Amino acid sequence: MSDKAAQHARELLLKEYQGVLSTHSKAMPGFPFGSVVPYCLDGAGRPLILISRIAQHTHNLQKDSKCSLLVGERGADDVQAAGRLTLLAEARVLDEADTAAAAAHYYRYFPHARDYHLTHDFDFWVLEPVRGRYIGGFGEIHWINQLALVNPFFGERGSSMLEHMNADHAKAIAHYVELAGLSGEGAAEMVGLDSEGFHLRLGRTLHWLPFPRPCGDPGAVRQALVELAHATQWPAREA
Repeated sequence: MSDKAAQHARELLLKEYQGVLSTHSKAMPGFPFGSVVPYCLDGAGRPLILISRIAQHTHNLQKDSKCSLLVGERGADDVQAAGRLTLLAEARVLDEADTAAAAAHYYRYFPHARDYHLTHDFDFWVLEPVRGRYIGGFGEIHWINQLALVNPFFGERGSSMLEHMNADHAKAIAHYVELAGLSGEGAAEMVGLDSEGFHLRLGRTLHWLPFPRPCGDPGAVRQALVELAHATQWPAREA
């Protein structure tokens, strides 16, 4: 397994925001049970999901926490040639102490989820990665043991940076949208930051865009965003 394969698998997990959650069926023992779920990554780089207590997949996880999340490239013309990742994981419901930070993070990505979370019995769960199977295309197949990467901008530190960008740098965000060739309804909003890039939300569609180089602190993020604001094309990632 190469570091590059792990990076590509993690980028796929960042670029997409929904996948097929497979659990062990409680009603039909021995059979897998698949459900489509939206997700974003938490501060530890783990998929964070919000699921109903009455849903079948929740009952399955309560009986057996072992599961997988299948994520593939959206809009691929040839699904057999496109990138896809099967993340084997152990699911764990968040305790009350961790829920507030998770909710604030999740709602930026999926603001419509706030209503049904407050009016129905939904809980946040994290999928603790155990191992990943990444296929980048024909002949590019890897087992990945270390996939998650800690996000230094999770929580209040990142929230203040996002609020600043959305309030004071709407023109720069619009330029990022144009530079990346994105389209969608309404103005874009920056909803997430991590050391490798950032998320924009256009309507209900999420897009992850890479920094020119990894950024470990706010100063590096600022430099990268200024560079992108003046770029005429999206720069290639530095090795």
